[in-house]
Amino acid sequence: MTYRVSPENECQVRKIVAYVLLLCGSSSLLLAEDIGWPREISQNGARIVYYQPQIDQWPDYRILDARMAVSVTPAGGKPTPGVVSIQARTDVNKDNRTVVVSNIKVLDARFSSADAAANAKLGELVRTLSKPEDTMTISLDRLTAEVEEGKVSGPAVKVDNKPPKIFVSRGPTVLLLVDNKEVRAPIEKTKLEFVVNANWTVLFDTIGKKYYLLNGKQWLTAAKLEGPWTPTAQLPKELNKLPADQNWAEVKKAIPPQGAAGAAPTVFFSSVPAEVIEFSGAPVYAKIPGTQLTYATNTKSAVFVQMNEQKYYFLVSGRWFRSASLDGPWTYATEDLPSDFAKIPPNGPGSNVLASVPGTQEAQDAVLLAQIPTSAIVNIKEAEAQVKVQYDGQPQFKPIETTQLSYATNTQDKVIKVGDMYYLCFQAVWFMSTTPTGPWKVASSIPKEIYTIPANSPVYNVTYVTQTQTSPETVESNHTAGYLGMFLVGTAVGMTIAYGTGYYYPPYFYYPPHGYPIYRPYPITYGVGAVYSPYTGAYGVARGAYGPYGGVTGAAWYNPSTGRYGRSVSAYGPYGSATAARTYNPYTGVYGATRQGSNAYGNWGSSVAVRGDQWAQTAHRTTSQGTAAGFRTSEGARGIGASGANGNSGFVAQGKNDNMYAGKNGDVYRKDSSGSWQKYENGGWSDTGPKPTPQAQGQQRSAQGTTNRATASQGSATSTGTIQQLDRDAQARQTGTSRTQQFQRSRSAQAEGRARSSRGTVQRRAQ
Repeated sequence: MTYRVSPENECQVRKIVAYVLLLCGSSSLLLAEDIGWPREISQNGARIVYYQPQIDQWPDYRILDARMAVSVTPAGGKPTPGVVSIQARTDVNKDNRTVVVSNIKVLDARFSSADAAANAKLGELVRTLSKPEDTMTISLDRLTAEVEEGKVSGPAVKVDNKPPKIFVSRGPTVLLLVDNKEVRAPIEKTKLEFVVNANWTVLFDTIGKKYYLLNGKQWLTAAKLEGPWTPTAQLPKELNKLPADQNWAEVKKAIPPQGAAGAAPTVFFSSVPAEVIEFSGAPVYAKIPGTQLTYATNTKSAVFVQMNEQKYYFLVSGRWFRSASLDGPWTYATEDLPSDFAKIPPNGPGSNVLASVPGTQEAQDAVLLAQIPTSAIVNIKEAEAQVKVQYDGQPQFKPIETTQLSYATNTQDKVIKVGDMYYLCFQAVWFMSTTPTGPWKVASSIPKEIYTIPANSPVYNVTYVTQTQTSPETVESNHTAGYLGMFLVGTAVGMTIAYGTGYYYPPYFYYPPHGYPIYRPYPITYGVGAVYSPYTGAYGVARGAYGPYGGVTGAAWYNPSTGRYGRSVSAYGPYGSATAARTYNPYTGVYGATRQGSNAYGNWGSSVAVRGDQWAQTAHRTTSQGTAAGFRTSEGARGIGASGANGNSGFVAQGKNDNMYAGKNGDVYRKDSSGSWQKYENGGWSDTGPKPTPQAQGQQRSAQGTTNRATASQGSATSTGTIQQLDRDAQARQTGTSRTQQFQRSRSAQAEGRARSSRGTVQRRAQ
């Protein structure tokens, strides 16, 4: 919302703001944060204190229906508690875990202790101070905690859960993946060849008939790809003839070898999807309290042992696999995971796997986050001016099973033929054309047939992108986690999130008339050590595990700017990619020369595609209504203040006791110090149920800090259903507050770590 600071506090606020902004470096860091609850609006002597929203409906995670307990004080009057029902638009920033609530409409305002005339006046005051153009920021964790247990669901995807080939190592590892059959290509002006479809730099000496693999600065050699591989300091003289271009720049830095005599990693070769469990020495296990589980402490992989049945469990890409031995064979186990996994303490050892345990609150939260859309407002003209599709040769299309559609097979872009029209999904924005090569126009609507593409198609992820035209100049594009490779998997116990569909999509090769062959892989599920992070709500790859640059896949394509073969090793994840030379994200289709990293809109620029939260944050800074800023008092209160254009003053602030709740029946409730509910009636608070027993109080205290939403029942004058709903709301509010604070502490620690690193870099440079 737009708020103003009282004249007597404005000078102090500005000083604090200047100091805080100097520390943060950007006002957006502070303004994007949930400042806590309750909050307050003051204007012309009137005041409203409003408490954290309680969700009634949030069906598509775009339009929110909620109720809020409020305390309204007219100018010169006394405070009166009430319930306000609102409807508003929500825009989610998953990176900052915040939700911008805008276009707020007050649907109803009820004050049960006031007569009809007073009710009308108080309701009008609420509507006067709460304008539709106002916005407010709330933590995403608070809202997701408010979504009632059991209401989280979604469309399960028919994924392939066949286990990959699983290797086990007791030391440093190289996982050498060659996609299907080996394809080699000659390197010009040398007697060397390179393996086009390998995820590592692998060269073949046609004179000595040996392979050479580059592992950092160390070279390994073998007579065949399957090994055995040994370190070497003797390289073929032909390596000195490698072309002096960007394709081989990193390789040439490792010639002559440096430290080649060091211990060699274990090299595992596979031509099919594979993963590695890499231990540091012999496996070491520790017990998880309250369960029959132990977990491996000397590996980055999630490895557990169920002691009762003496079975091993391995979690990768969101899927559990079971075996009687680490050497396999492994079978899919998510559907019948032992119940002890759900008993892992939320903040204890091994708890990072709970999002992949069906039936847990963490799994429900992950499923919920995966369905919350990311939005972009796209400038139509600028987008159309920048997009183009590059084919390897003439466009070629292949039918999509179970549909009348077909997709382009010789381009990295997602081009789909629907009847006589062509649709392109590029960086989560839809375009259309009458020809496969364009010109491309931003699509105002998408054919329903596209959303019937099955999961075994390599272009399936585009079914998670929707688009609507919002004005003659813009469209709004929305995508959910499926576009980025995260899919909902259903079990009898509950849903979870898995990375990748599990299907193997064969790559394609293009052999141009002149130059090197072009190899283009499709999205993969295994080979990158994909791990889910509850902080980001996304899958990332295992850094520094068993691939170059840390958990990677290779990509290679023709370089149109030089006419030469282009090659790259890209580490990728749902929210972007980082690479040594060029970037490519197999799920998002992001790629661009000379960039060191990218995200879903990195190549578009803010003038073309704007994240939904960015335009909302702009409204929090300087508008025609005034200039906004943040403040913090010595007493711990925080708020967003502003000096306005019309001279009025007001502010919104965090209070210290968010202990007022809006009942669905229109009454206002609070909890007393004993944990008993009280209702506001006849101008005061009265008990609405018996005091909790000492046993119930102990149970309530033990539930604090957990992620389970407790349900308790109390006999009372108020209906049991209302008390149960209030208990759920109270537990959800507590859980949301805990998660919000935990995330904010994590972000602060990360920022401090970056600051220390930056200071160290500056000091080293100065020396």
